[in-house]
Amino acid sequence: MSKEKKRILIFIDWFLPGYKAGGPVRSMANMMEQLSEEYHFLVVTRNTDYMETKPYELPADSWGEGPFDSEVYYFSKEGLSFKNMKRLIAETNFDVAYVNGIYSWWFSILPLFFLKRHKVIVGVRGMLARSAINVKSTKKRVFLKMAKVLGLYKSVVFHATNEQEKKDTRAVFGDVSVAVAPNLPRKVLPEPKVISKEKGILRLVSMARIAPEKNTLFALEALKKYTGGGEIVFDLYGQIYNETYWRDCKMVIDALPANSHVEYRGLVESDKVAEVIGDYHFLFLPSRGENFGHVILESFTAGRPVLISDQTPWRELEKENCGFDLPLEESIFADKIGKIVELDEDDWRKMCDAAGEKAQVFCSDAGNLEAYVRLLGE
Repeated sequence: MSKEKKRILIFIDWFLPGYKAGGPVRSMANMMEQLSEEYHFLVVTRNTDYMETKPYELPADSWGEGPFDSEVYYFSKEGLSFKNMKRLIAETNFDVAYVNGIYSWWFSILPLFFLKRHKVIVGVRGMLARSAINVKSTKKRVFLKMAKVLGLYKSVVFHATNEQEKKDTRAVFGDVSVAVAPNLPRKVLPEPKVISKEKGILRLVSMARIAPEKNTLFALEALKKYTGGGEIVFDLYGQIYNETYWRDCKMVIDALPANSHVEYRGLVESDKVAEVIGDYHFLFLPSRGENFGHVILESFTAGRPVLISDQTPWRELEKENCGFDLPLEESIFADKIGKIVELDEDDWRKMCDAAGEKAQVFCSDAGNLEAYVRLLGE
């Protein structure tokens, strides 16, 4: 007789088929895909995508069939209330609750008041890093102080994806319980595309929100600082988060040298990200901070090296010949752009091969799955 699967109740602002919220949705989907044979997942979420008002063409305010043999409860705007959240939790049979994130009233804070008698895991998702707290810092600091006073996180287990995130969590909440389990990759890796790379030609891509924390403006300023030769294409994909910030970006784009060409290409569905990255030579993402950086792993799985900041867990990449992680100084990035413009086919291909190997090593690490079994329980 087969063992009955443990039931995991998940709370997350946005979920599949949505993709515009980026990393958190991908993290949750990958975890569910990888662990669906051991656990039964029940997801509570909105019936809209990030920054959208049009609902999905799916049943709302009731349990329905979800991906990876899960069940999903899509709250409509009208149905999302204190009363209905309390009722849903009371009526649902589950073993462990997983609350994604820190600051969402409906999906990160409110559920905690109704989960006091259950085992609760809170996924930090990079939200307690200093760089993240500094965005809208007054509101966040007031909330975090109140959460400690009220004992909101008393008895929960925090989920960190790396040791730095564990340190960040304890810097905010003190000596709390923190379990480390790295984000998981997709179960099936794509076949890398074959494209050419000529010396003097460089195709860069950014696959992230157009937002200060992703440092889009910094990337453009670094490109502006490059005054060397060659032809550079830099394509931007992602949600425009702030129109004022985007206007600042467009001002820099208009002032770029004639040999640098930047285009905004809109959005890419999450299951197409690696395929699109494969059309370029490097992922270019000098973000201010990533607790994981799913798109970086997507780039490696696509067999593409990366040009990123040193504010992510992906470090010392040059030693492995699969990319560059640099300090956040525009001149340093501009200098590196000049060097990779001049890469020929052979040298670039070696970097692509190393990127693919980096992905294979990470994705085949059985210890990552074991960490989740310890986190969720057998």
